[in-house]
Amino acid sequence: MIAIGSDHGGYKLKEEIKKYLEDKQMDYKDVGCMNEESVDYPNIAQEVAKEVQSEKCDKGILICRSGVGMSICANKFKGIRCALCHNEYTAKYSKMHNNSNVLAIGADDVTVNEAICIIRMWIATEFEGGRHEERLKLIEKIESENMK
Repeated sequence: MIAIGSDHGGYKLKEEIKKYLEDKQMDYKDVGCMNEESVDYPNIAQEVAKEVQSEKCDKGILICRSGVGMSICANKFKGIRCALCHNEYTAKYSKMHNNSNVLAIGADDVTVNEAICIIRMWIATEFEGGRHEERLKLIEKIESENMK
């Protein structure tokens, strides 16, 4: 299950991504926003992060104009590894090396087709483990020491 959310700036792209997920018969939960009226992106990022953190959803996708605000907010949640990806390369390595569980996309930076390619790569890529597992453990240690 994929939690998906956007602010008003990412709404149109989110709707296109939902069509792709439906075509591929992938389950998703849309946590908002539901139109192009102005909303505060931290509230949407929080909803997606909580869905993933609670394991109600295995992964999340966040969309705003740049992707920056969404990724910053999502990464405030323990256990969330949100990666802002602009292309297939960054999507692949965010999962392969960092086991990202939330993907952020900037709607102003990519076309619909590019966003779908990013998502397809991100979903298809497996975490490599190995030396990267040790690095994730270091991140978790830092997280536990600093997220009170």
